[in-house]
Amino acid sequence: KKLPASPSKQQQQEITPSTETTEEEKITKMTNACRTILECIGENPDREGLLKTPDRWAKALLFMTKGYAQTIPSVTNNAIFAEDHHHEMVVVRNIDIHSLCEHHMVPFMGVVHIGYIPDGKIIGLSKLARIAEVYARRLQVQERLTRQIADAIVDAVEPLGVAVVVECAHLCMVMRGVQKVGAKTVTSSVKGVFESNPKTRAEFFSIINGMCQPCG
Repeated sequence: KKLPASPSKQQQQEITPSTETTEEEKITKMTNACRTILECIGENPDREGLLKTPDRWAKALLFMTKGYAQTIPSVTNNAIFAEDHHHEMVVVRNIDIHSLCEHHMVPFMGVVHIGYIPDGKIIGLSKLARIAEVYARRLQVQERLTRQIADAIVDAVEPLGVAVVVECAHLCMVMRGVQKVGAKTVTSSVKGVFESNPKTRAEFFSIINGMCQPCG
């Protein structure tokens, strides 16, 4: 049974890029804010080593949150194809992701594993990575990020099922707070046959954990 379109189209609150503020205006505002932050922590923003830091920081933060200016149709770029003869699992694992925790605005990073079972449509493999990147390049919590990736794939190809697992290390747990180096957070989102069929779900987890070699 084909998965229905995900309610995420209404519930995920997709961000529409603002056209009211230019890139130059954003950088000016952010640069001024950064100078204030430097002063508040006891630094001198006019010393040689920090003269260009506010501008660099502003540009870096805009890059690290570029997902707000992207949409799923723009990154998939029509790379969705009819394919009536493949109804087996497609898995891409160990896709690198980098994001920013929305609670402290410090990085979390790791990998995402994506699997889906087509039902008449397939998507270019690189587009799975691009979908993950759109949502990772925003202020995030890992739980929502995992669900958003899964929902976006449901919306894009209407598969029989989707499974997404995200494994990340959060610097908010390393550089501050409990300061636990080596701790990783694992989240999953399973839909369709991955949710209803334990054997299908087990096969996916076997593949991403390296215990199954379907290509061998």
